[in-house]
Amino acid sequence: MFIVLLGAPGSGKGTAGKIIAEDLKLAHISTGDLFRENLKNETELGKEAKEYMDKGELVPDKVTIKMLKDRLNSDDVENGAVLDGFPRTGVQAVSLDKMLGEMNAKVDMALNIDVPFEEIVERIANRRSCKNCGEIYNVVFNPPKQEGICDKCGGELYQREDQKPEVVENRLKVYSETAEELINHYKNAGVLYDAKAGDAVGKTSYDVAKEVEEYIKNK
Repeated sequence: MFIVLLGAPGSGKGTAGKIIAEDLKLAHISTGDLFRENLKNETELGKEAKEYMDKGELVPDKVTIKMLKDRLNSDDVENGAVLDGFPRTGVQAVSLDKMLGEMNAKVDMALNIDVPFEEIVERIANRRSCKNCGEIYNVVFNPPKQEGICDKCGGELYQREDQKPEVVENRLKVYSETAEELINHYKNAGVLYDAKAGDAVGKTSYDVAKEVEEYIKNK
C-alpha cells in the first residue's frame, strides 16, 4: 500500500503520516528528511536543494525524483510506504506513478489535509528547532523549560530560515500554485481523501490519522 500525503507546509501531514505508517507497518518517507540527510552529508544533491529550501521555493523535480527513487529501493518499503512531501507538482505525480508502476504498485490513497493558511503561518512561525538533536518546540504550545535551550540535550534552539513568517507565506503561495493540479490528478484517479484539520474544526493530526485508518479498515 502506498499513501501520498497532500496539504500545505505546516498542515500536520508529517505527524499524521508517521502515525499511519507505524500503525499500518509501512515505511514513512519524508522528502524533508531525505533533503536534510543529503544536506548533512553535503552531497551535491543536498547543496543544490539547500539553495531553494532557504528561500522557501520548491526544489527542482530532477533533484527530488532522484532522491526518492533511491529511497524506494530500500528494504523497508517492501510492504509499501507513506510519502510525505512528494509529489508536490503534477510532473512529480506522473513520475511517481511511473516509479511505482515499475514496482507493480500504485498510489492507493492521496490524503489531503486542509488547514487554514493563517493558522499555518502562526503555527510555523512559533517553531524552534534544536541545532544539536533536531527536536522541535512551539514557543506557545510546547515551549522548552528554559528559553532557547533544548530539554533533551541542552542544545541551542533556533528558528530555521524556512520557518520565518515571510518565508512561510512564500511557501504557502508556492503550494497554492501547484496544489490544484495535484489534487485533480488524484481526484481523477479516484484515490483522493479530503480531511479538514486544525483549531477551526477541532481536529488534530492524530484525529485525522485515526479517521483514515478506520476508513482503510472498512473499505
